[in-house]
Amino acid sequence: MFNTPINDRYFEDYVEGDIHCCGSITVDADKVIAFAKRFDPQIFHVDPDAAKLTRFGGLIASGWHTAALSMRLFADQYLTHVASLASPGGDELRWVRPVRPGDTLSLRVTVLKAVPSKSKPDRGAVTSLMEVFNQANEAVMTFKCVNIIGRRPLG
Repeated sequence: MFNTPINDRYFEDYVEGDIHCCGSITVDADKVIAFAKRFDPQIFHVDPDAAKLTRFGGLIASGWHTAALSMRLFADQYLTHVASLASPGGDELRWVRPVRPGDTLSLRVTVLKAVPSKSKPDRGAVTSLMEVFNQANEAVMTFKCVNIIGRRPLG
């Protein structure tokens, strides 16, 4: 757990090896369908009856919806609200297991690397492993992301 509140969190607070649990969020069936109709209209995301005939045996959330729900937890509880300077991207996004309506997802984030910038001393790059679990503590998604975080001001 962080020793500093999210509104006073800077690069120095992201310590390599630290693990942070970042709350939970429940997956809503209507929102699964609405998201998929707009962004990922595959049959197993948008039609509960037809989804029963697929290899998933029922409606599942789009992986992109799972990523968006996870990002909500990441932004609300892990990522600093005062020193985030954006992200250059991420790697190794994996959807490990289907997410279904009614699932409660939780987010665990491990700080893999925290490297001060050599060219811009007011910031550093934090590489984190996001792991998303369902209510049975089964991994449903993993993702490595990089965030540029401002350093604590001197004085």
